[in-house]
Amino acid sequence: MRATIVFSLALILSAAMAMPQNRTAKALELFVVDVEGGNAVLFVAPSGESVLIDSGNGGAGAVRDAERIMGVIKEAGLKQIDHLITTHYHGDHIGGLSELAARIPIREFIDHGPNVQPGPNIDPVLQRYAALHAKAKHTVAAAGDKVQVAGLDWRVVTAAGSMLKTPLPGAGRPNPYCADFKPQDVPRTEDDQSVGSFITFGRFRTVHLGDLTLNRQFDLMCPNNRLGTVDLLIAARHGNVNAELLAHALRPRVAITNNGTRKGGQPEAMKIFYSSPGLEDIWQMHFSLLSGQEYAVPGMFIANVFDQQPPAMPVAPFAPPPQGQEAPPAPQHDGPAYYFKVLAQQDGTFTVTNTRNAFSKTYRAASGTY
Repeated sequence: MRATIVFSLALILSAAMAMPQNRTAKALELFVVDVEGGNAVLFVAPSGESVLIDSGNGGAGAVRDAERIMGVIKEAGLKQIDHLITTHYHGDHIGGLSELAARIPIREFIDHGPNVQPGPNIDPVLQRYAALHAKAKHTVAAAGDKVQVAGLDWRVVTAAGSMLKTPLPGAGRPNPYCADFKPQDVPRTEDDQSVGSFITFGRFRTVHLGDLTLNRQFDLMCPNNRLGTVDLLIAARHGNVNAELLAHALRPRVAITNNGTRKGGQPEAMKIFYSSPGLEDIWQMHFSLLSGQEYAVPGMFIANVFDQQPPAMPVAPFAPPPQGQEAPPAPQHDGPAYYFKVLAQQDGTFTVTNTRNAFSKTYRAASGTY
C-alpha cells in the first residue's frame, strides 16, 4: 500500500514538473533619455525586441549623448538595437547616430525618406547616415505602416508630411478642439516630416510624434480624431506647445516632456498640458527656466535640476530679451544625466520612475475604452 502511495506521489510530481510554468507577464520598458533637449527614447518589448526613437545631439554633444543612450541600453541588457527610427533630420534627433552606431549594432534604420531641409551642418551627418544604412536594412516609412515588433502593435501615423488616413480601432470621433485652431503661415521644415508612432501593448497606449508641427497636428487630428486616447503622451516638440486639438483630444493620463533647461516648458505650453482633461501628472526632463516655478511641476517629477543651484529658484518665467538680441547661454548641465523609466503592463497599468530621486508612481489601468 505504502509503495503504491509513493508511486502515485511520484507520478503527480512528475506531471506537475512537466506542465508549463505560469510566469508573470513581463512589462514593456520605456526609457526617456536625457539628451539635453534633444530626443532619444528606447522601447524594449517583453520579447526583448528593441526600438530606439532618435539618437540625440550632434557636434560637441554627440559623444555625450551616445554614452547616455548606451547607459540605458546596458541597463536593458541589450546587445543590439533592432529598429532605429529617426523621426526627422535635425541635429538634435540624428546628430549622435554615428557615435552610437560605433558602439552597438543596429539592424534596421527607419526614416521618412529624402531630406527637405538641406544645409551645411546636416548634409555631412546624412552622408554618414547613408553609409550606415547601406550596410543594414533600410525602411522608408509611410503613414499607415506597421513596424514589426513582437508583442507590440506599432503603427506609423505620420511620415513625410502625410497623415494616417484610416482611424485606429475605436477612434474616429469628431474632435471638438479643432474649431478654434488657425493654421500658421510658415514654411515647411523637417519638423513637418516627422515619423510619428502610436504604440499599443495590450491595453496600454502611448504616442511619440517627433517634432510634428501644429499645422501637421491639425492635419492628423481634424476634423476627426484618428488616434483615439492614450495613457502616456511623450510630448512632441520637446515640451513646446502641443495644440489642444492633440494634447486634449488624446486625453493622456500622464505626459512626459523631453525638454531642456531653456527649450520647451514655456507658460503657453504648460497651460495646455495642465488643462488637459483627465491628466494626472506631468514629468519634466529638466527644470525649465522658461516656466520658472510658476508653471513648473513639483520637484519630484523633474529628472534634472541645476548642477550649480542659484540662491533662489526663479518663480517668474524667464523673460527673453527684445527681438534681435541674443539670450544669455542656458546653464550648463555637467553632472549626472537622469532619465525616466516607464514599465507598462498589458492590463494598462504603468509605473513611471524618476532615476534622480527614485520616486515612482503607478497609474492603474483606466476603466472603459475610447
